[in-house]
Amino acid sequence: MRDMKAKAKRIANRDEAEAFAIHAVAHLAGQEDGLERFSALSGIGIDEIRQRLADADFLGAVLDYVLYDDKLVIEISEAAEMPPEAVLQARRLLPGYSPEM
Repeated sequence: MRDMKAKAKRIANRDEAEAFAIHAVAHLAGQEDGLERFSALSGIGIDEIRQRLADADFLGAVLDYVLYDDKLVIEISEAAEMPPEAVLQARRLLPGYSPEM
């Protein structure tokens, strides 16, 4: 039943995309080295991550990071009870999306 509900859900607007991206940040924060790895690869410090949670450009960058790791895509979408496609749906609605990614 959970899988059917997850498949039916979609990210329909920018507010939902931003909320989903914040969920992704929270998921990374819950991992042993999740935020530290993101910080090292992005060059964005942990304190700056906290300050930029309302920045749609930053949230798009977070989803770019997630999209490069299939395991993260699955973990984050399952934790949100969303289909894996929700990560890309959310990314498309935030600034800086390029289909060539």
